[in-house]
Amino acid sequence: MSASPDDTPALPRWAPVPAVLAPVAMVGGWLAAAALQPSFDPVRETISALAATTATAPWVMTTGLVVTGVAHVATALALRPLPRAARALHALGGVATAVVGALPVDAAPRPHGLAAGVAFVALAVWPAAAVRPGGRGPLAPRVGAVAAVVLVGLLVWFVVELQALVPGAGDLVGLSERAVAGAQALWPLVAVVLLRAGRRGP
Repeated sequence: MSASPDDTPALPRWAPVPAVLAPVAMVGGWLAAAALQPSFDPVRETISALAATTATAPWVMTTGLVVTGVAHVATALALRPLPRAARALHALGGVATAVVGALPVDAAPRPHGLAAGVAFVALAVWPAAAVRPGGRGPLAPRVGAVAAVVLVGLLVWFVVELQALVPGAGDLVGLSERAVAGAQALWPLVAVVLLRAGRRGP
C-alpha cells in the first residue's frame, strides 16, 4: 500500500477487522463462558477462572483469550503509521494474552501469572509509546497520554483489588479486571478509527 502525502505509511484496508475482533472475542468470551457457568461471580472472580480446567466450559474463555491475542498482533502489524516501539509493545501484549489463554491458571499458575502481567503492562503503556510531536489521532501527545493514564489507572485498580493492597479491597477483583481488559481490547480499535478519520480529514 502506498504512503500518504505526508510520507506516513497508510493503514491497510483490513486494519479494522482484527481491531474489532479483539474486543468482541474478549468481552464475548467472558460473557459466553459466564453464561455457561451460573455459579461464576463476575464481580469477584477473574477471567482466568473461566478458562481454568475446573470451569464448566474452559474452552470458551480460552478461545476468547487466544483470539484476542492474535487479533492484537494483527492490529499491531496493521498500525503502520505508529512508531515501531508502540507496535512492538502492542504485539507483545497480544502474544502474552494468547499465552494466558493457553496456560490455565490452575494448571500453570506461575507462567500464567507472568504472562498476564506482561500482557496487562504492555497493553497499558503502548499508547504512550505511540505519540510523537505534532502527531494527530493516537499519535497526538494529549491523546496518547490520556489513553495511557486511563489504561494504567485501571490496571492499578485491578492490582490493588487483586493483591488487597488497601483495607476493603478484594471484593471487586473481577469487575476491575474486566474494566482494564475491556479497555485494553477496545483502544486499538479507537486508534484505527482515529487514524482512518485523520486520513479523510483536511
